[in-house]
Amino acid sequence: MTTFSGRRTRVLAATTATAGLVLVAACTSSGSGGSGTKTAAGGVQLVKAGQLTTCTHLPYPPFQSEIDGKVQGFDVSMIDLVAKDLGVKQQILDTPFENFKTGAFLNSGQCDLAAAGMTITAERKKNVDFSDPYFDATQALLVGKNSGITSLADAKAKKVKLGAQAQTTGEDYAKKQGFDPVSFESSDAVLNGLRAGQVKAVVIDYPVVQGWLKDKANADAFKLAGQINTGEQYGFTVKKGNTKLLAAVNKAIKNAKADGTYKKLYEKWIGPYDAAAASPSAS
Repeated sequence: MTTFSGRRTRVLAATTATAGLVLVAACTSSGSGGSGTKTAAGGVQLVKAGQLTTCTHLPYPPFQSEIDGKVQGFDVSMIDLVAKDLGVKQQILDTPFENFKTGAFLNSGQCDLAAAGMTITAERKKNVDFSDPYFDATQALLVGKNSGITSLADAKAKKVKLGAQAQTTGEDYAKKQGFDPVSFESSDAVLNGLRAGQVKAVVIDYPVVQGWLKDKANADAFKLAGQINTGEQYGFTVKKGNTKLLAAVNKAIKNAKADGTYKKLYEKWIGPYDAAAASPSAS
């Protein structure tokens, strides 16, 4: 699993670099954000001329995953709005999730920002600057249809082996509830672990479970045993002190909510839009 992740990172990094070179060749140096300058609209400094480089961790549908050979999802679409405002194109680099907590790829200049369905926490704020919240997230408990598990408390009482994605707030929550969760490297690995019987239940973000259950085979095999409101909100991150890019991200989020774009993207990637539930307050 780790080896596979490393291979994927290198392949996508190479693809990104190639796409960046094509973009550079196609742009003129006279335009803002063109091939001759790393300065985009609004004076935003970019790590590569002509592109907004986004670090993410794949797969994590419906926020980002490869569909028909292209990385797509809610986060991708939201950052595309930022890139459009800056007059550049978004390029995506797949990286290990643990680096988002430390800001390593931002600090090393490999990425301009990170978009990975990441919960805003006080601990993470020590290493990166978060955008305004763009999504209210809840956790979910997914179990086999014939498991007999009815809730997280029931799973605990039955001493069920529980799975979660490594380095996530879902894993942290499970530990706080007294579980010793089996850690999986990606959301796909979490589901595969449940399918293979490595674990009897998993805790992961509810929108991810929503996406899984849209597939008939998954819906036939698994069921939602509970939604857990942990008060989490997602944010995009930039390197500490990168105020101009942060302002551009916040502006794109605000405008998308105001002009209806956010609602359209939400319904496309996540599901029915509840304005009250899906409008997180600014932090």
